[in-house]
This record gives sequence, C-alpha cells and structure tokens, in this order.
Amino acid sequence: MTVRAPRRILTAAASALLAAAGLTACADGTGGASGPGRVDVVAAFYPLQFLAERIGGDTVAVSNLTKPGAEPHDLELNPRQVGQVVDADVVVYLSGFQPAVDEAVEQNGGDRAFDVAGVTPLRDAAAGGHDHDHEGEAGHAEESGGKDPHVWLDPTRLATIGDKLAERLGKADPDHAADYTARAGALRTELTTLDTEYADGLRTCQRREIVTSHTAFGYLTERYQLEQIGISGLTPESEPSPKRLAEVAEEAREHQAGTIFFETLVSPKVAETIAREVGAKTAVLDPLEGPPADGDYLSAMRTNLQTLRTALDCS
Repeated sequence: MTVRAPRRILTAAASALLAAAGLTACADGTGGASGPGRVDVVAAFYPLQFLAERIGGDTVAVSNLTKPGAEPHDLELNPRQVGQVVDADVVVYLSGFQPAVDEAVEQNGGDRAFDVAGVTPLRDAAAGGHDHDHEGEAGHAEESGGKDPHVWLDPTRLATIGDKLAERLGKADPDHAADYTARAGALRTELTTLDTEYADGLRTCQRREIVTSHTAFGYLTERYQLEQIGISGLTPESEPSPKRLAEVAEEAREHQAGTIFFETLVSPKVAETIAREVGAKTAVLDPLEGPPADGDYLSAMRTNLQTLRTALDCS
C-alpha cells in the first residue's frame, strides 16, 4: 500500500475536542478499526458501506458514519466521526445528501474523497410522474441541488458505482487493485441478476402505481416502469399538508391502490392515515438508507420485490 502524504490538520477547536476526549477513529459499532496494512475506508451511510465491504474484502476496514437505526438525512458528526474522516484512506459519500459529511470532507478529506454523485447522473428531484417536491420541502430541495440522492435503489447504477469504487481503492492500494476489480465484477454479476429478477417480476402487474410515504423510490420506479405517488418528498421528516394528503387519497382511489407503503426508520402514521381514508392496507418498502434488520442490500431488495409483487398483483 502506498504511503500517504501528511493530512490537513484539524482546526484547533476540533483538535482540542479530540484530544480531550481521548478519541480515536474507531468505528463505534459501525465498522471495524483498521489493522496493519489495511485500507481505512469511511462510508457515509449503509449502501456505501455495503459496496465498500463487498469490494474491499479483507484488505479494507470499513466504518459507517451513520449508526444503525439512525436516519441518514439529518446526520450530525461528533468529534470522533470527524476524526474518522480525517484519518481515512478513502471517504465514500454522496454530496448533497448529508450536509455534515459534505462539510467534513471539504475541510479535511477532499483529496481522499470518493463522491458517488460524480459517478452516475442523479435524477432531478422533480423528474418523472408524481416524483415532485411538495409543501414544506423547499429547504431540502435547495440543499440537495434539486437532485434525488437515492441512486442505490437502481441495481444497475449501484453496479457502476461499484466499478468506480474499485478503481478508487486500487489507487489507494495498488498492490490489491486487481482484487478490487475482481470483487467489483463479481458484485456486478449479482446486481445484474437482481435487476433481471426485478424486471421479470414486475413485468406483468395489475397496477403500476405505488403510494409511498416519501419519494425515495424514483430510481426504482424509473428502472422498472412503475409510477411513484409520494405523500411527502425527499425528506422523510417533512410533514405533508392537509391539501397534499387529500390529493394522495384521491390518486390512491383513482388507481385503486390496495397498499400504502411506509418505510423503515420512519413513522407509519401518515401512511396509516391515507390507508384508512381509502380502505387500503399498509406495508413496509425499505429504501435501504440504513442496514436491514436481517441480511444485506441484496436480500432486502429481494424482500422489496416480493412486497411490490404482492401489492401490485403481479403474475
């Protein structure tokens, strides 16, 4: 592994906090500490952790800045986590999604950053069917540059990101570059299989509209020719107005939606309100913003597929 140049020093205040607390760049339950000769990778949230672990294998130590069960949109970094960014060999993040991570990377890790947003074009937040911003969301739309960050819900785009991440890891650790490339190729094969399962499984359905608690599924619906009707927009905490709730209820009736989807990490109350209004049931559709309770990205995506097939009456 190549020797790195000296890092940009933290501000005096941050350095004092780190020293006073006796903190190191350990993972705090979200990844393993780096061992001798291993590449230290910091991932901003779960799907990027999944990629780094699968492609890095035993030659990397991956830490996740977003703890399990936490909502990644509103992540705030403590001094320990800033220290992780400072000390990392590679920081994998998605600019515009987590402002605190953007700031930490800009101040301390720009030369070691791998920005997923620069790999594949991001969808406009307002693009496609009903995937548009609603009342109460202007702040997030401005903050994210009007882009939808949930690119990992299209397996083909995630595969492309994986290929580029392998290249970036190879630059940090040339001795294992071929291994990273090989593992990225193996993961691409798995993601291609997943893509085929989705395309086949959703090809013939009685309905093609999904009503979701927030518009996290634009990449998935675009890839598989579905239509997303979002109760609220890209920020799951944003409260939909009474007008928006009435609009969604009307659209749900129009499309005879039998299921209203809510998500892990988000309260189901709004989805339950719509479901009662239109006589539908509720079900979980996981946006994979955090690690699934069981399994990994691939198994959670397959669970999503079965949930969609049931809700949309697919043959």
